[in-house]
Amino acid sequence: MSDDSRRSGAGTAAVIPAAGRGVRLGPGAPKALRALNGTPMLIHAVRAMAASRAVSLVVVVAPPDGAAEVKSLLDTHSLPERTDFLVVPGGDTRQESVKLGLDVLPPGIDIVLVHDAARPLVPVDTVDAVIEAVRDGAPAVVPALPLTDTVKEVEPRTGGLPEPVVATPERGRLRAVQTPQGFDRDTLLHAHETVTDGVTDDASMVEQLGEPVVVVPGHEEAFKVTRPLDLVLAEAVLARRRANDGF
Repeated sequence: MSDDSRRSGAGTAAVIPAAGRGVRLGPGAPKALRALNGTPMLIHAVRAMAASRAVSLVVVVAPPDGAAEVKSLLDTHSLPERTDFLVVPGGDTRQESVKLGLDVLPPGIDIVLVHDAARPLVPVDTVDAVIEAVRDGAPAVVPALPLTDTVKEVEPRTGGLPEPVVATPERGRLRAVQTPQGFDRDTLLHAHETVTDGVTDDASMVEQLGEPVVVVPGHEEAFKVTRPLDLVLAEAVLARRRANDGF
């Protein structure tokens, strides 16, 4: 992407992989379709991306057999008219699903956000900060927070055995990474075409290419809804938003 296109406001799309089952939340609907304040988490996540005026397209990557259901879901919830939406079937892994989302991006999209459907409450200021950092020249950007807990590296043991501590990393140099992660489109495509080993996030793939990845401040409300207690916290955040500004 040229410096001119960054300065002029490159087209931005968000890809939301939502094909996972979410086993840690227990049996039932896929995690992304679990209700949060009566609305599926996925809809909250889509609205969070569409809240940025820079995002012109949101691509939702649905469970392989659930694209029609997700499309119907988007059609029945109010979403910003200025934003286009696409639904595509996902793959067996998160990496495959993101690539399937990238494959349907139209020309004119130079910045791509990849966002977890399980982070439904990320504020728009965080989304905009990620986009702006890519526009300013970073090939890959991740929002992240400093750690509040001391972290120990251990030698894993099975069967509930005590695990020996190997090292205590310096906490001041560590960050807990969130989404949306933002990328120069060509860089992200190259990463997906080159890096085939299992990875936990797209920024790690760009790192493996030797490209720089930078961090911008994340937000405490961009937490990942993974366990039942997270749902309780998310409901509390939504209740506070409604009380403060009628969200």
